[in-house]
Amino acid sequence: MSSPHFFGIRHHGPGCARSLMAAFESLRPDCVLIEGPPEGDAMLPMVLHETMQPPVALLSYTPDESRLAVYHPFAQFSPEWQAARWAATAGVPARFIDLPMAIGLAMDSIERQAEESSEENVNPDIKHQDPLNWLAQAAGYADGEAWWNHMVEERGDGTQLFAAIEEAMLSLRAESSLGDADSNDSKNTHREALREAYMRTCIRAARSEGFERIAVVCGAWHLGGLQADVTAKADQALLKGLPKVKVQTTWVPWTYRHLARASGYGAGIHSPGWYEHLWLSHTQPQIRAIGWLARVAKLMRERDLDCSSAHLIEATRLAEALAALRERPAPGLEELHEATRAVLTLGDDAVLHFIHDALVLGDRLGSVPPDVPTVPLQRDVEQAQKSLRLKPEALQKTLDLDLRNANDLARSHLLHRLNLLDIAWGTVAKVGRSSRGTFHEVWQLQWQPEFALRLIEASQWGQNLADAATARVIDRCARAESLSELSDWVDRALLANLDQAVASATLALENRASITGDAMQLLAALPPLSNVFRYGNVRQTDAALVAHVLDGLIVRAAIGLPLACCALDDTAAQSLREKLLTAHGAVALRQGDEQTKSWQAALHQLAQLGSAHELLQGMAVRLLLDDGVWSVDAVAQALSLNLSAGAEPGKAAAWLDGFLNRNAVVLLHDQKAWTLVDDWLLGLGDDHFVHVLPLLRRTFSAFEAVERRELGERASQGAGVVLDKTSAAEWDESRAALALPLLRQIMRLNA
Repeated sequence: MSSPHFFGIRHHGPGCARSLMAAFESLRPDCVLIEGPPEGDAMLPMVLHETMQPPVALLSYTPDESRLAVYHPFAQFSPEWQAARWAATAGVPARFIDLPMAIGLAMDSIERQAEESSEENVNPDIKHQDPLNWLAQAAGYADGEAWWNHMVEERGDGTQLFAAIEEAMLSLRAESSLGDADSNDSKNTHREALREAYMRTCIRAARSEGFERIAVVCGAWHLGGLQADVTAKADQALLKGLPKVKVQTTWVPWTYRHLARASGYGAGIHSPGWYEHLWLSHTQPQIRAIGWLARVAKLMRERDLDCSSAHLIEATRLAEALAALRERPAPGLEELHEATRAVLTLGDDAVLHFIHDALVLGDRLGSVPPDVPTVPLQRDVEQAQKSLRLKPEALQKTLDLDLRNANDLARSHLLHRLNLLDIAWGTVAKVGRSSRGTFHEVWQLQWQPEFALRLIEASQWGQNLADAATARVIDRCARAESLSELSDWVDRALLANLDQAVASATLALENRASITGDAMQLLAALPPLSNVFRYGNVRQTDAALVAHVLDGLIVRAAIGLPLACCALDDTAAQSLREKLLTAHGAVALRQGDEQTKSWQAALHQLAQLGSAHELLQGMAVRLLLDDGVWSVDAVAQALSLNLSAGAEPGKAAAWLDGFLNRNAVVLLHDQKAWTLVDDWLLGLGDDHFVHVLPLLRRTFSAFEAVERRELGERASQGAGVVLDKTSAAEWDESRAALALPLLRQIMRLNA
């Protein structure tokens, strides 16, 4: 019986994949063994399904502990993927031979529990040394990845490539100290020994079944271990008694961006988009550089950046010249990158960023057959995506929803429900037309492959999205520690249109509020509820669900507000200031007479409370002035009292900061307020003025640039002068008459 044929690879390598296919066509193996999780054997026939479009990943997870999971990703140019497709097309048995995930995940669980219970400082981020770095340094490359890319992936010299890889890896392994029992990486070394023992066992099993031409596709580093002279008895002894957990496996879509992350097969690759270009252009490597630069040019022209044919010609020549100087057969990504910077972007690195994102990384999202094993929750979400015409995409996109439209409203409910399960497919934009006060809601959407695992994790809450989101809200409300958190959950449940969750969260909020005397928590809970009450009808929700809770919170907050503003330092007062302002806006949104009177009475008490912090006193006066509760004379009296010559400068500056409230209108248009502030400043001594100046600079820096300029112009006019720009210009009746004929014509056209 002939010995197996070993093909050492690195995951996601187009050069290795091309050479592997050439070797398979020559060898015609009757059995293909691939490094990968054996639990995925049942998934292998799906690689030929018409809807299976890489990049995809085999997701292996533990149903009883969903955080234990591993992704094994595959791209179109992955050697393992091509080997599996070749075997499926040729009707040849194909199997995964790596250590089963049932054992690997069980060991992960044990190690994680040990680390969590250990009092020692465990460093989970130990960097494993790449043996290829030694070859790279000898050849003058920066790292092993760059060396392998140039020597293997960008060349793909045919079947003889694997003999060279085997010789290099056997030499490295013989000279390497990796694997010493006393090394810092002993856990990883033990895991590698178990993997190789299991792979050798699988190879022996395939040979015992009578296969003559066995092809073993494995990581290049394992070549020495799989061909080592180790007895079956020794391997069985090593694998005996290992822990196991229940594991399920399925296919999930993947993205090129995620291929660059560490998962399953190691650290991934840095340039999946470039590798795809190498794979697709392998029939004509001489035009590889031209094709890449043409894609760069298209990308730049789509963004209205200058890129002519002459630029492309010069960039191609430069890339080829760089490759020749470096004794490389063709320009690689490094040469093309340097040529792009020098010729196309003229040294502008900002342009290189979007080229890297769009081409070097890429935005491709794979797809899997609809009949792959999924949990009911995932099927429910996929059905909702299909019925609402919301296609998951790896590329970020903007979605503007009109909530008056039934389909758009249902889309909004779907996105909010997913957010309740920590599946942030979409985030509400903070700019644009999105506003609680309008019928528009603007989302930024971007689907991530790991959402498939999160849907599996969320299955513990329910079998459909509505039930799962409701159960999650109820659970979080039961464990919430503050009123503001409960208030936020009420708001989010209403946005998701979950009546049962709203009722449960509202009850929890009401119960907590009835026993809470913390004014800070009461103030923080008001804004989310007021938004629901004011704008709930825009989303076709019943605002009355939270009305009585909101009213009770306003009354309790008003009672506790004056006392909460006493005995505070500057930092605490500044923090309370923000909460007070948002709470004031929440009361205004409620528009209830009884609630407004209670709140204004609390502000009135605060404004006259001598023990309260001056910043909050001044702000209370300003809010009462804006609401028309206090007259201008009453405000002038408060200004005179707090900004008198006898007042301590620091406290007076704090009061003024609160009163101005980052809005210069009162100074620009109220002569009494201007005179009082001006007289106070003029009455300060030199030492007092120096002491208060930083506080005043902080206050006035919050004004808009236009407001500061107008304040300066008014101050330059001297005391007692009110700035009135409308009277500055003289009326010229003859010039005004010139516009009348055009105005008459416009009015006739619009009539």
